[in-house]
Formats: sequence, structure tokens, C-alpha cells
Amino acid sequence: MTSILFVCHGNICRSTMAEFVFADLARKAGRADEFEVDSAATSREELGNDVHPGTRRTLGRAGVPCGHHRSRQMGPADYQRFDYIVGMDAENLAGIYRLLSGEKGYGWSWDPVREEEARYADPEGKVSLLLDWTDHPRDVADPWYTHNFQATLDDVLAGCTAMLAQL
Repeated sequence: MTSILFVCHGNICRSTMAEFVFADLARKAGRADEFEVDSAATSREELGNDVHPGTRRTLGRAGVPCGHHRSRQMGPADYQRFDYIVGMDAENLAGIYRLLSGEKGYGWSWDPVREEEARYADPEGKVSLLLDWTDHPRDVADPWYTHNFQATLDDVLAGCTAMLAQL
């Protein structure tokens, strides 16, 4: 079974959207039993909170089942548990690498100069960005700030569709 952890800042918008979208796509493709899918945050700001109402409404309009969820922060143990750790934007990557290396501070921004530290935190190459799986790599915009949950769903759907096809 292939295990995937989707990660965003708070684990209430983008990563939960990706978790539910990927699970729905796998189910519709008859491949649900091939995957374990979960999501987590890089921050502690939303710990314990359920899916954002905007995410829930947008998934509902798209016909994607959205269960209940409790936001959690990822940590080093997730590296052993999951085959793929998939962030939504460059800041998420910085947070993922920070948490995988056991660093607790919030001051680590993504910087190519820190590539050596990233390789140390991700020796097996498990970490990627969701839209890196597509032909048009870029960040998935955070609907917490943009308020455009549909645009986020469009990006998440493109990334999850490409990822499922490649796995």
C-alpha cells in the first residue's frame, strides 16, 4: 500500500482538500485499497480544528465526500510512516523540512542555499509539491488568504489526478 501525507500550513484548507480529493479519485478508479491518505499541518495554529467551512462547501458542490477531520502537526515520525509527503507551496516545503529535521522554530524560509539541509531532512526524496506532479509546477494558492476555494480545488484536482496517474 502506498501512503501519502498532504501538508499545508494549518491543515484545514488545502491539505484536507487534497486528502479527500485524492481518496475520491482513487475510489472512483477502483484503486482505493492501494492507498493510505492523510493530511497534516506545518504550524500549530489550527490544531484540533475541523475542515474549513469553505473547503467543505467547495468539495460538496464538486460531489467529493468530505468527512470530519482534526488538524494535526506533522513531525519526524511521519517520514517513516509515509511514502510521499506532499506540500502545497514553497513555505510548506520549508516547514516540512524544518519539522522533519526536528527544528521547532518558525524562522526557516525556503532558500536554495539550504538545499543541503533539505537533503538531510529528506534523504529518500519523499517530499514534493503537489503541482510538481503536473506539467505546470507552481504553488497551490491558500484560500485562507485568496478566499477562492474553487481555484484551489481546480489546482488540487489537477495535482491529485496527475499524482494518481503516475502512481
